[in-house]
Amino acid sequence: MTWQAYLDTHQDRFVSELLDFVRIPSVSASADYVDDVRHAGEWVVQRITAAGMENVRLMETGGHPVVYADWLHAGAGKPTVLIYGHFDVQPAEPFDLWDSPPFEPEVRQGCVWGRGASDDKGGMLIPILSLEALLQTDGRLPVNVKLIFEGQEEIGSPELPAFVAANRDLLSCDMIFSADGLQWGVDEPMLINGLKGLVGAEISLQGAQSDQHSGLHGGGIANPLMAISQLLASMKSPDGQILIDGFYDDVLDLEPEDRAAIARIPFDEADYLAETGAPAAVGEPGFSTRERLWARPTLDVNGLWGGYQGLGTKTVLPAAASAKVTCRLVANQNPDRIFDLIRAHVEANLPKGVTAEVTRLQGSADPFLMPTGHNASKVAGDVLRDVYDREPYETRLGGSIPVMTVFLKELGVHGVMFGFSIGDENLHAPNEFFRLINFERGQKAYCRLLEELGR
Repeated sequence: MTWQAYLDTHQDRFVSELLDFVRIPSVSASADYVDDVRHAGEWVVQRITAAGMENVRLMETGGHPVVYADWLHAGAGKPTVLIYGHFDVQPAEPFDLWDSPPFEPEVRQGCVWGRGASDDKGGMLIPILSLEALLQTDGRLPVNVKLIFEGQEEIGSPELPAFVAANRDLLSCDMIFSADGLQWGVDEPMLINGLKGLVGAEISLQGAQSDQHSGLHGGGIANPLMAISQLLASMKSPDGQILIDGFYDDVLDLEPEDRAAIARIPFDEADYLAETGAPAAVGEPGFSTRERLWARPTLDVNGLWGGYQGLGTKTVLPAAASAKVTCRLVANQNPDRIFDLIRAHVEANLPKGVTAEVTRLQGSADPFLMPTGHNASKVAGDVLRDVYDREPYETRLGGSIPVMTVFLKELGVHGVMFGFSIGDENLHAPNEFFRLINFERGQKAYCRLLEELGR
């Protein structure tokens, strides 16, 4: 039997196993689900063992665990491939917006519905099933394979940097493929060549020692809410240019071929505005909306508070005001340097009459950009072209996946995103689903990928 026939024969079982996997409420963000995240890891250990992989184990990190496995008998000259994914999921609230309970998965309309079905339980189960198909039919794999599946991606992988650094020899490899990733559409493949980095700051201003009567003290002392508004406005021009000194110094400019690749991807700005409900597209001048979304750095105010928030009027000068600011970064920006620039900007532009404290938010990440002509990326593109029978789009994403830059820093290897979810599958929202056509297509794609890498 060929691996193609094996996959076709066992699809019903594979779908049933995915349902079992999704039933585990492995929400990494909540202490209420700590045991469930570990249960999901144990389920993965059992499933990888059944697939025929070796040295399978649950490994501790100081937080949610990691699952490791390998098969290293491909022979001299064959590359070692590391495959990554995650078994934790986003919180499912609000539960009342789900058409069916999030952890009671159902198959409807050719899709599995449930929290984590698309992100990333369906995605990370795909390569496991592909490895099983190859091992059961050929008795071996065409390349050496290592697996690392984590239980903390949805909270920013806080223990992964130290874990990877401590296990460099165990995880050493020639290529990395991430099963946590997207395709453009149901029948439209894509290669994701870049991810943005992330850094955030909380800015807190203090004025008087307590709220003061605006009639008695208005015009005499500073209003921290007004001051923080002025300070935030000084960070970006009305047309979207970031005004922090040095902010753009390290940004790699878009080359003509980069802009051409982005422009090749279908985009209707009217549809984009209708989807978001925004009245107009705005941003850094000189770049298209897609270029700004995918390949230019941003600065955004994510929260702003202070003073009286209740009904009616309370005529006070608030004693304090605060804001949360985050920046999405592009190559070659450094999160540490950008945070320092934000803090320096606050100090240099602080209105009179207030003091400031700037603290760094958790969850930073370096930007990630795949080198042009990268060998693993080229092979992945060839496989996608074969599986989808069309040329894959080459894209970047505005989001951040910290583990990709961790792998590059600690293992010296660029990772290739090779996942089969689609962005409309409500990945972090109620009614998450995963298309079974891509569940099956992904299994065949991973088999072909490993075969191509072993030639």
